[in-house]
Amino acid sequence: MTDAVSPAPGARPAPAPDFTPAQRARGRALRRAQLPWALGGRLTGLALTLALGLTPAGAGLVSAAGRWFGGSRTAEVLAGAGALVLLGQLAQLPFGAGARSVRARFGLVTQGWAGWALDALRGLALTLGLALPVAFGLYALTDRSPQYWWLPAAGAAALLTAALSFLYPLLVEPVFNRFTPMEPGPLREALLGLADRDGVRVRDVLVADASRRTTALNAYVSGLGATRRIVAYDTLLSTADPREVELVVAHELGHVKHRDVLTGTVLGAVGAAVVVALLGLLAGRDALLSAAGATDAADPRSMALLAAGAALLGALSGPVQCAVSRLVETRADRHALELTGDAEQFVAMQRRLALTNVSDVDPPRWLELLFATHPSATRRIAAARAWQARRPSASKIVV
Repeated sequence: MTDAVSPAPGARPAPAPDFTPAQRARGRALRRAQLPWALGGRLTGLALTLALGLTPAGAGLVSAAGRWFGGSRTAEVLAGAGALVLLGQLAQLPFGAGARSVRARFGLVTQGWAGWALDALRGLALTLGLALPVAFGLYALTDRSPQYWWLPAAGAAALLTAALSFLYPLLVEPVFNRFTPMEPGPLREALLGLADRDGVRVRDVLVADASRRTTALNAYVSGLGATRRIVAYDTLLSTADPREVELVVAHELGHVKHRDVLTGTVLGAVGAAVVVALLGLLAGRDALLSAAGATDAADPRSMALLAAGAALLGALSGPVQCAVSRLVETRADRHALELTGDAEQFVAMQRRLALTNVSDVDPPRWLELLFATHPSATRRIAAARAWQARRPSASKIVV
């Protein structure tokens, strides 16, 4: 048996891998265990929506729900929308529960089943609170103009999307998490100083009580204008080094600096208007209306058909949205590197996030292209090292 080959005298030893085989295997195991639940939920939701929208089943559900509340047109609209939302949420519950069980086995869940069920009810209440007024307004427009309702509806959809982007941190985020101001100290001053040096005005630095639900790490900058604030998970603050927290926040500031939130809001508003316009074309097809058991767009029984069209458009546009998101996240990574000049700590931060969140650090390419909103950890680390190699003489900026 021959001895192991030793490095040549003076040769530099090979760098240690960023992730051990065991760490890679653990991330792959979580991804493989979660994938059937995630894909199953998506496919089941889409199949159910299409089955209701492209057959008379959806029309029958809307009519039956309306009869429970008096049978008027308004009852059909509101009760029908509620029934479609409730059925869709019920279909997703087993898959959500399965995914939660998987994550719990990997130590990522700290919340009990009662808390999970309460969150599901909160999500249902929020969805109904949005869906019912939207359905009422939509069918008020179709009643006034069965042919051209989509013109004002497209404008309303764009305005609603923009308004929700502004109001989300004020109305939705507090439903699921409690936020407290970060205590005065070096880290808070460092984060505010980071934002100030980046030319980003933030209202406050808040801590979210994410540990009530998960061990995962995260931070983000939410809101527009007067509602903008830096938010850090309490799990991140209790686990990561202060410098790693700064790197995470620097990445999030990159989104603000490059107006990603504003751009995303504008694109989302335009996308919503386009979807409504396409739904207007869809609702003008007599063959589809007949298959769905509706007479025209003003008939509340067309609601399931419109929902099916929206769901199908969303599924088809998903990979494109993911591709754009990965480009945006890559740019935010580069911004964090340029703002801090600290590639080494950036790599350390990516390792910590990947290991604590039990990420698959190098997933199959097809899966990344179809569903990933962020580049894989190995790609982000490689990009950071490539950035460092291009700037060998760059000095670190001490934050």
